[in-house]
Amino acid sequence: MVCSRCIMVAQNELNRLGIAATSVKLGEVELVKALTADEKDLLRNSLVRLGFELIDDKKSRIIEKIKTIIIKLVHHQEGDTHANLSVLLSKELHHDYPYLSNLFSDVEGTTIEKYFIAQKIERVKELLVYDELSLSEIAFRLNYSSVAHLSSQFKKITGLTPSHFKQIREDKRKPLDKV
Repeated sequence: MVCSRCIMVAQNELNRLGIAATSVKLGEVELVKALTADEKDLLRNSLVRLGFELIDDKKSRIIEKIKTIIIKLVHHQEGDTHANLSVLLSKELHHDYPYLSNLFSDVEGTTIEKYFIAQKIERVKELLVYDELSLSEIAFRLNYSSVAHLSSQFKKITGLTPSHFKQIREDKRKPLDKV
C-alpha cells in the first residue's frame, strides 16, 4: 500500500471479509488474530484482484518496509528530509544498512539509492505539474544541494529537463507502486 486510498481499500476489503485488524498503515496490516490457511488464501486472492499482494515472509516484509519508509520520506513528509537515508533505515528497521542494501538489491534488482532517487524524481514531477513551487523551492524541499543537481538528476532519469517536462505536461508520471 503506497497511499491513503490504498489503506482505505485494504481496510474495506478486510471489513468485507470479516477479518479484524488492529491497524492498517502504509504497507502493513496488524491483525487481531492469526488467519487460518483458508482465510489467508481468501485474503490473498481478494488483494490480488485489487492490485495488491499479501506478503508474509520476513525478507519481503523488510523490503516493503524499506519502500514504505522511502515513500513516506519523499512523498508524505513536509519539513526536514535532511536525514541520512542509511542511518534512518537502519534505525527504523533494526538491521545494519549493508544487510538491508544487499537484501533490497538482490530481490528488487536495483539499489536502495536508485529507488530513493526514482521516488524523488516522481515527487519532482508531481510538484512540477502542480505548478505551485519554483524549481528552487522544489530542490530545497527535496534536499537537493542545488537546482543544477536536481535538473541534472531529473534529466538523467527522464531524458527531459524539468522546464521541458513542465512545458509538455503529458502524463509522464508513474504510480508509486510502479516506480
